[in-house]
Amino acid sequence: MKPIDLDSLGEPLSLSGFSPTDDLAKAETMPASWYTDPRMLELEKERIFYKTWQPIGRVDLVRRPGDFFTCEVVGQPLVISRGLDNKLRAFYNVCMHRAGPVALGQGNRKSLQCKYHGWTYDLQGKLMNAPEFEGVENWEKKEICLAPVLVEEWGPWVFVNLDLNAVPMENTYGPIQSEILSKGFDLSKMSLIERRDYIIDCNWKVYVDNYLEGYHLPIAHPGLFRELDYDQYRVDTFRYYSSQYAPIRPVENGEVRDRRYVRTEAEAEALYYWIFPNVMLNVYLDNTSINIILPIDHEKTLTIFEWYFQQPGTGEGWDSMQQIIAFSDQIQQEDIEICENVQKGLKSNAYNQGRFSVKRENGVHHFQTLVHEFLTR
Repeated sequence: MKPIDLDSLGEPLSLSGFSPTDDLAKAETMPASWYTDPRMLELEKERIFYKTWQPIGRVDLVRRPGDFFTCEVVGQPLVISRGLDNKLRAFYNVCMHRAGPVALGQGNRKSLQCKYHGWTYDLQGKLMNAPEFEGVENWEKKEICLAPVLVEEWGPWVFVNLDLNAVPMENTYGPIQSEILSKGFDLSKMSLIERRDYIIDCNWKVYVDNYLEGYHLPIAHPGLFRELDYDQYRVDTFRYYSSQYAPIRPVENGEVRDRRYVRTEAEAEALYYWIFPNVMLNVYLDNTSINIILPIDHEKTLTIFEWYFQQPGTGEGWDSMQQIIAFSDQIQQEDIEICENVQKGLKSNAYNQGRFSVKRENGVHHFQTLVHEFLTR
C-alpha cells in the first residue's frame, strides 16, 4: 500500500487538538474538524479502513470452485475468487501490466483475464499468459502475480483486510462468535432477504457516534423508545468492539395494541454488536441484520443494511419479516435526519468540542478513543 504524503494535501494536518482520557467524567469529544476536514478521511483510509477487517460480500457468491465477485474497500478495487483447489483468495483487481481490471461483476471462471490487454492469471493469482510480450528485458512471467489481500469467511459473509500483517479475524471477532454460538444461534443458516442502501450527508463517524448511544432514544426515536426498557439500556465496551443491552419493555395491561413488539424469550436473548470501525451486527434466534458504514467523502456516507432470516417464508412469516424491515427503516430515517443536522452543526462557527454523559455515552467515548489510537500509531 502506497503511504499518503500528508504534505501533498496542503496545510499540515495536526492531530494534537484531541488527546482522549480514559476518565469519562473528564473526557472531551472529538474536535469538529475531525468530522469536517477532507484530509482527515484520507488519513483514516490508510490507518483505519485499510488495516481492519471489512465485510465485502456473501459466502454464497463464492461457494463453487471458479466463483468470483468484484468489490471495493473505500476506493480499493478487489476480486474475490474460489480457486479450483476450493481455497478462497482475494486480490487487488488490478493487472500488473497497465492497471486494468482482471474481472468485472461476478461469475464463474477458471482464470482471470485483464479487460484491457488480455493478460491472464490463474485463480491463485499467477500470470499464465501475456500476449505479444516477447523481447521485454529484465522481466520474467513466473515472477508476476496479482497483489494479494487477506480474506476470511465468517458466518454468511466474506471479510478482507488490506494489511498483509493484520492479525486474524479471530482476534477481534472470536469472542463475538463464541457468544453467538453459546446462545445457540447459527449465522451460517441465515439467508439474505433484503438489502437497502442509504446515502447520508454526514461524516461516517457521526453515524457511528449516533449508533453507539441510547441517550437520544427518548427524543429522536419515540417509537423505539416505547418498545425498549430504557432504564436497563447499557453499552459494554471491549478492546475492539462493544455490545449493547437493550431489552424489550414488558407489556403493561391494555397496552398490546400500541406496541410493535411483545417481549419473548427469543427477543430477551438478542445480541447487538458494534465492531471497530464500521460494522454493526444485530443477532436474534431467527434473523440477523448487518449494517456497514462506508465513507463516500468526508461529509457523505453510504450505510448498507442487510436483513437475513433463518426460515424465509410466506404468509404470516413473510408479513412479520416485512414489518421488522419497515420498522428498522423508520428508525433509520429518523437517524438520517439527526445525523445530517449534526454534520451542519459541526461545520458551524459555534461548535468545536463537547462533553460526554457518563451514564449514557461510554460507547461513543470508546469509539472516539480507538479512532485516535489508530490515527496516531
